[in-house]
Formats: sequence, C-alpha cells, structure tokens
Amino acid sequence: MGLKSWLREELQILRRLGKKNIGPRVLGTFKNGRFEEFFNAHPLTPRELRNPQTSRQIAKRMRELHDGIELLENERLGGPAVFRNWDKWVDRCEQVISWLDKEILLDRQDRSEPWRKRGFICGVPWATFRKAVENYRLWLFDHLGGIKEVKRQLIFAHNDTQYGNLLRLEPEEQSPLLLPANSHKQLVVIDFEYSAANVPALEFANHFTEWCYNYHDTERPWACNTRAYPTPEEQHRFISAYVYHHRPQQQGMGISPLATPDIAPSSIPTPRLAPFSLDAPAMSLSATTSLITSDTPQLYEETSEAEIQQYMRETRLWRIANSAQWIAWGIVQAKVAALEEEEAAQAAAADAAAASPSAEGSNTDLSASRDLQRIIEETEEIEFDYLAYSQDRALFFWADVLSLGLIRENELPDDLLEVVKLRMINY
Repeated sequence: MGLKSWLREELQILRRLGKKNIGPRVLGTFKNGRFEEFFNAHPLTPRELRNPQTSRQIAKRMRELHDGIELLENERLGGPAVFRNWDKWVDRCEQVISWLDKEILLDRQDRSEPWRKRGFICGVPWATFRKAVENYRLWLFDHLGGIKEVKRQLIFAHNDTQYGNLLRLEPEEQSPLLLPANSHKQLVVIDFEYSAANVPALEFANHFTEWCYNYHDTERPWACNTRAYPTPEEQHRFISAYVYHHRPQQQGMGISPLATPDIAPSSIPTPRLAPFSLDAPAMSLSATTSLITSDTPQLYEETSEAEIQQYMRETRLWRIANSAQWIAWGIVQAKVAALEEEEAAQAAAADAAAASPSAEGSNTDLSASRDLQRIIEETEEIEFDYLAYSQDRALFFWADVLSLGLIRENELPDDLLEVVKLRMINY
C-alpha cells in the first residue's frame, strides 16, 4: 500500500470513529497528513497498565469501541486482520530474512551489525518458521469451528493498545468526567493505524502482551518480558470488566456507554453473539439475548462467567497469531544497510529504465513519498532495533507453540529450546 492510500484508509477509519465520538476528531487534512484534535492528557506508563482500576477502565473503553463501530461487509468477509497483515507482509519478510539467514550461515568475521551476533531472527531458518505459522493457522481455525465461525465473531478492534496509545485526560474542575460513573471516559485511545476486524480474544492477547514491554527502557526497549504477562487473576479482572460493561443497557437504562458525558449518544450497540465454545455448540443470538435480558441474576452471572472463561481460553490460542504478526511487522520495519544498498541499486536501474514523460506524475508521487520517509527517519531520536524486537518475540511464539503441543521438543534446536522454555507461560 502506498503512502497516499495508507493515509486515505486511516482517515476513513478516523471519520467513522468520529461519528461515535471515539478518539481524536480530524480537524483538517493536507497532502501528506492531517490535523487532529488536541487532548490535554498524558500517555499511560507500563506500570499504570497493571493498576487494577486503570485496567478495568481500559477494558470498558475497549468494549465501547468493539460495540460502537459496525464492521463493513468487506471487512467481515476479509477475515481477521491479524492474518491479513501476515499475508500482506510475508513476501517481504521472506526477502529480508532469506537474505539475513544466508549471511548468518556464511558466518562472516565482520560482526559489527548486532543481528549477525544473535543468529536466526526467527530462531530457525525462515522456511521452518513460515511453515510453523501456516500449520498453526490451520489448527486454529479447525479448533474454532472454521473460518466462517471466526468471521462471525469479528469486531472492530484497535489492535495496538500499548501504553503509549492510551491517554489519560486532565479534566477541568467542573467536567462531568470527574463523576465516578464516567471515570473510565478519562481514558482516550489514539493511533488507529492498525485498527481493523479481529476477534475480541486477539485484541485481549495483544493488550496482555503489551504488559510485557517497556519501550522507554534505556537498554532493551525491544524486549518482551513474559514474566510481566498478566496472571489468570489479572486477565479475569480485565475481561470481567469488558463483559459486564454491557450491563447498563441490558438492565434497560437506555443509555449508550459510547457517548461522552456531555454528548448525546449517536447509536445503541446491538447485542453480541456469544463466543464460540470449544466444548459446546455456540449459542444463537436469540438465546444469548434471552439470557442477557433474563430476570434471574444467577443465570446471568453464570452465563457471563462462562463467557469470561471462554475468552480467556481463546486469548491464549490467538496469542500465537498475534506474535507472528508482530514478528513480521518488525522484519518489514527493519533497516538492513547492506540489503538496502543492493535493493537501492536495483531500484535506481529500474527507475532509470521506467523514466518517461508519461510516468512523470507517478515519479513525482514516488519522490514525495521518499522525501517524507527520509524526513521521518532523520527525525527519529533513537533508532529502534526492529530485528531484535522480532527475534525476541519469536521466542514467545515458539514458547506458545511448544506449550500447546503443536510441535515436539526434538523439533527445535537444543540452544533455542533451552531459551524458549524460559519464556513459557501456561496461561
């Protein structure tokens, strides 16, 4: 996707969100960007993600987003974005990692580049890693009742709820945001670059894994500390807040949780389908609605707890897909000087051959895109080590694949297996 197409697609998403009073309003656009509403707010910190009250507030905001934005038909038909992203990036990943694998196998004496010292980026040769992702994908859809069932469960997800994308407003003294019932509305979600259709469990898996990162760490900002992954009790608390945030409307209060305190609600979310159960057939929409609106509190509590437990099980299953996606993302984002020099020489030759009066417009767009990218790169204060990020995340991928029994221990190299076992969390 080109720069203009990407900006246009994100702008369309922001306008959809704006109609529901979600996220920053778009105030204006220009050729290569836009002006957005300014919030008097500060981003959360890694420590704040773990705060019980803040965690519940994030869950409520997440539920409002999922219920508030209706998927377009093509979004649902396209399936979960986590795999669409993988499919979009996998060919470029193959180009980059195949080149890196070849260089690593040559075992050059010059190891000035950090990636040369660490070995295979994916822990194993690229072909082995790609095959593992493909096998897992088939296994996952089979366990969840097939791709049609997965598509039925899709919601509009943010897909990048890391602490830097969550702002806490600093309201004025008389603001309705200070009311206890509105405390969660002090949180504003920003950066919808990766927003798309996914299942709730994928959104949970992504958010929970973000508990493991501190992008402001001075030594290892790319590291995934799996020991910081939320415990079953912390996961239960978060998902409970998500599930029960439907309650005001279910009890007939007639207000939408989407509306900000001083803005009238623009729509009422429709009841959601019950999540697919690995142990029993999925409930129909009518059955779910009947239980939700039941006058028997005990039955409602039991149904809600079953939904929470199901989400927790599915979150673990989708965690592998989430890791595979972000491994691919890191590889695509990475700058490998020697590879880029080779590709630049090839591109220069192709550009020279393609130069003609009829191609003038497209060359101008290409030049503008490259100029903008160069400006972005030059203004980065610290260069993030994307390959280290992908390699470290690959350890979590293999830990989950191994813990779910999708591979056997003897299928991994001994040195990799030793490290992977240290990353395993069985929940």
